[in-house]
Amino acid sequence: MSEGKKAGEKRVLPGKKSAKLLHLRKKYIPEAVFQVAPVFIERGKGAIIEDVDGNEYIDFAGGICVLNVGQSNEAIISAIKEQMEKHLHADHNVTMYESYVRLAQKLTEITPGTFQKQVLFSNSGAEGIENAVKIARRFTGRYGLICFEGAFHGRTALTMGLTSQVRNYKYGFGPFDPGIRRFPFPYGYRAPFGVSADEYGNYCIEKIEDSFRSYIASDEIAAVVLEIIPGEGGYMVPPKNFVQKLRKICDDHGILLIDDEIQVGMGRTGKMWAIDNFDVVPDILVTAKSIGGGMPIAATVAKKEHMDAVPISGLGGTFNGNPVSCAAALKVIEFYEKENLVQNAARLGRIAMDRLEKMQEKYAVIGDVRGIGCAIGIELVKDRRTKKPDAERTKAVLKQCHEHGLIILSCGAYHNVIRFMFPLVISEEELESGLDILENAIKK
Repeated sequence: MSEGKKAGEKRVLPGKKSAKLLHLRKKYIPEAVFQVAPVFIERGKGAIIEDVDGNEYIDFAGGICVLNVGQSNEAIISAIKEQMEKHLHADHNVTMYESYVRLAQKLTEITPGTFQKQVLFSNSGAEGIENAVKIARRFTGRYGLICFEGAFHGRTALTMGLTSQVRNYKYGFGPFDPGIRRFPFPYGYRAPFGVSADEYGNYCIEKIEDSFRSYIASDEIAAVVLEIIPGEGGYMVPPKNFVQKLRKICDDHGILLIDDEIQVGMGRTGKMWAIDNFDVVPDILVTAKSIGGGMPIAATVAKKEHMDAVPISGLGGTFNGNPVSCAAALKVIEFYEKENLVQNAARLGRIAMDRLEKMQEKYAVIGDVRGIGCAIGIELVKDRRTKKPDAERTKAVLKQCHEHGLIILSCGAYHNVIRFMFPLVISEEELESGLDILENAIKK
């Protein structure tokens, strides 16, 4: 790393070089493309990044959960270089290549379920969800979809409809798919009526069951699309009984369960897949983000009988399963297994949760600390009794963090949840240093 402010030291943002680039960004890039911090990255390694002005940052964002294996992972870069020297693109629909097949095989082995599975690759999580819905609709012959409050599934026309938050992601872009039906998600911290998290989970299940008697025909529902721990929604962890009862509803009514593991999959929860924490097996699993180690790729994994329902040319795309991305993803999975990254996530999560719970005891602004493994969120409030969200203070805390060398993001419908998406290769020292910066920002 070159000269500049180290993580923990105050710096003025944007720096001189970043300010010049920011001017160009404002001139040539749409304002609709949001930015978190006025920082332009120059290079990164593991959980540390450096901006163009030489300032160092601890990365608690991980490219929004893309970099579980860290920045500039040497094993991944080596695999990318090796593939690039062979060929960059072929289109698997035209000339097939081994990495596509090997990656599909590997994913069928490491995803939940002992049944026979097949895999379809695409370029992003949103495409992965779109394909999952296409498969479910074709297999069931039904059109309807059930989704939940707090979920984020993407920015395409269909996935915008499935996504919950209106103002940030879908305002003015409708109308959306008429088959979508949205239900409450068991947000335990904000459970209404003074009920417990488990009771609220039961209530959310009852709302779905009641709807089948009143305004939705269950035999018109193709799939339930579940982001099992909503990332953009605020890292709410549902009760185990909610997920299991949702599985039963699907079984009872011939509905497919689509598991969105785009953000919290790939080991972040201390298990390879977040749904493994709930002892439930989905019909279709969608993963993206960290599977590519920084390369764009998504995978839709489904039962073979579901895939077989779609005719030839019903699925595919020019860049789907790009050979460089497939090579990177294969090496990512190998790295996970070699370095015990899933177990490391569980260990790092315990360290972070312990520290955050101690902060909660000291600072009344922290209303809730929640999560599984390294999928963690803390909710800032003006008053613990009323739980009134404090978006302004959250924004101020983030600004302090950025100015002292910690890249970290907020989320949630009230914009008052700070989320933790640090690489799973982060050292304990780096993790503690980042938490020091966060605590000092909250204290101030």
